Amino acid sequence: MSEVLELVDVSVVRDGRALVDDVSWSVKEGERWVILGPNGAGKTTLLNMASSYLFPTSGTATILGERLGAVDVFELRPRVGMASVAMADKLPRRQTVLETVLTAAYGMTAHWQESYEKVDEQRALAFLDRLGMSDYLDRKFGTLSEGERKRTMIARAMMTDPELLLLDEPAAGLDLGGREDLVRRLGRLARDSYAPSMLMVTHHVEEIAPGFTHVLMLRQGRVLAAGPIETELTSRNLSLCFGLPLVVEENAGRWTAQGLPLS
Repeated sequence: MSEVLELVDVSVVRDGRALVDDVSWSVKEGERWVILGPNGAGKTTLLNMASSYLFPTSGTATILGERLGAVDVFELRPRVGMASVAMADKLPRRQTVLETVLTAAYGMTAHWQESYEKVDEQRALAFLDRLGMSDYLDRKFGTLSEGERKRTMIARAMMTDPELLLLDEPAAGLDLGGREDLVRRLGRLARDSYAPSMLMVTHHVEEIAPGFTHVLMLRQGRVLAAGPIETELTSRNLSLCFGLPLVVEENAGRWTAQGLPLS
């Protein structure tokens, strides 16, 4: 399998502080990675680098065979789908759900004077249906619930048929029902052999959908563990990652973590 992402000795320094520090990591085609770590660990920094919106201060970052600094990022970016709060904040609130997804076909955030082919509309409708948003096509983006907005953003991220899909805390802010619905849909996507390679940032192991194959754990900008989820997502590693004693359990492809009671 070819590599869709390769970081070699990468550091990102801002105001004298390393957001990520000497990170080497590779993601192969077809893998589904979850990136775990506490606030400030460098998770979103890595995701922004994988999307080509952030360049390393040192080291090399290669995305879909193209090295950052030696490629036209405007040609690279349509090959990478990104769903994040930062992207959602750029989208017009008065735009409909269907328009919000369709505009991604042209790499735009707002509908202007462009016209769409029938195949574009069919793709948008198919992705929205897959994410349970078919009944919301004419709803304004700004009127959606948090869960509806997250699902719309994932459909939008899929619109360009990306080779790499990046999800930045897709379940953040959702209630229990919204989280479980999203995890179920992400699990279906993760198990689809035709879906792109996936990287998902989260703080919570309960948000990991069945079908995710690998885990990367970060602490203070450095890699603590990386590899197959069944061998690396352990109580020991998670305890070191979050800095307190934790017990991890897996049941039917779903994960839970609890702190040990105080003695």
